[in-house]
Amino acid sequence: MKIERNAKAQVPGQRSRRRKWLEIGLAVLALAAAAVFISRQGGGKAEVETVTVSQAYPSQNYTLLNATGYVVAQRKAALSSKATGRLEWLGVLEGSRVKKDEVIARLENRDVSATLGQAQANIKVAQANLEQGQAELLDAQQALKRASELLAQKFIAAASYDSAQARYNKAKAAISAQRAGIAAAQASAQSAQVALDQTVIRAPFDGVILTKSANVGDNITPFSSAADSKGAVVTIADMDTLEVEADVSESSLSRIKVDQPAEIQLDAFPELRLAGVVSRMVPTVDRSKATLLVKVRFIDHDPRVLPDMSAKVAFLSKPVTAGDKAAVTAVQPSAIATREGKAVVFVVADGKLRQVAVSSGRKVGELVEVGGVKPGDKVVANPDAKLHDGQPVSVAKK
Repeated sequence: MKIERNAKAQVPGQRSRRRKWLEIGLAVLALAAAAVFISRQGGGKAEVETVTVSQAYPSQNYTLLNATGYVVAQRKAALSSKATGRLEWLGVLEGSRVKKDEVIARLENRDVSATLGQAQANIKVAQANLEQGQAELLDAQQALKRASELLAQKFIAAASYDSAQARYNKAKAAISAQRAGIAAAQASAQSAQVALDQTVIRAPFDGVILTKSANVGDNITPFSSAADSKGAVVTIADMDTLEVEADVSESSLSRIKVDQPAEIQLDAFPELRLAGVVSRMVPTVDRSKATLLVKVRFIDHDPRVLPDMSAKVAFLSKPVTAGDKAAVTAVQPSAIATREGKAVVFVVADGKLRQVAVSSGRKVGELVEVGGVKPGDKVVANPDAKLHDGQPVSVAKK
């Protein structure tokens, strides 16, 4: 019996274990390949692109030009007193509505008030002097009459008559001086009244208080920049004169004219559309921006409109009718498909398609008016013929 020493020893069951591990490895590779394939294919779901159903306004069909700007008040004033003094009383806050000539604030005015009282007292003194002068004039007039009668009867000398005549003339002249004194006293009182009125701040027109720049106790010095002093006390604006100032490129000026209808949209309230009209065009071009300032007046007024709000202006070829003021539901025309002779869209919800019949209407800009869906719905863009109701889909990432 011969033993081969160079031959490899064979362990029992070794071949079966190698085959088993090979089969496991091939299965893992197959599963990995299947997972990659499934992930690339979206889990077997069709991949679609979607668009959003939105709201559109019919006025887009006759919009000639769009511009941006800000709301400003045509009539606006910073109120202060002509006098200098300490603010004693302030009767308004930001947002307060005031009427014309309503007292808004008052400075300390005891000194000016005392001067007015003294001037009014001087008027009474002058009036009393006039009354005394009138009494003296009446007495001199009667004495002159008696002297004239006695002189005619030669009971008195001519010198006595001349003395009575001089007294009468002097009393008459005193009346003129006393009346002039009354006029001077009245003028002084009027000057004191003006000085007193200058310590009171009144509203120059009906409006709303926009800002409050001073508080009670502040020194008001309107014509000086002294330290720790204030100029204007409040700022007021007439809300009935609000308008939008928009910059329009000079290359687009041919599409705008005075009294042209416009539609104003506020950034703060996108759903609010207000009618306006071009009131005037400032006849100066900004050379640095190559734009012209166009002012659009509000026709529709809303209490929510405030100065310095951002606004968009659509310049129109015709006024917006009542039927075109409301927004309509619209979608891109490419999202509408035909199934069995009917217009439909495919709404994507919860990873599945829902076929919805729609009624299409007029075009609104680049969109088309539809019924049967609501704004915010996600619908398939450019649906192909293979899509059907209830089909699971995945939305393509843009």
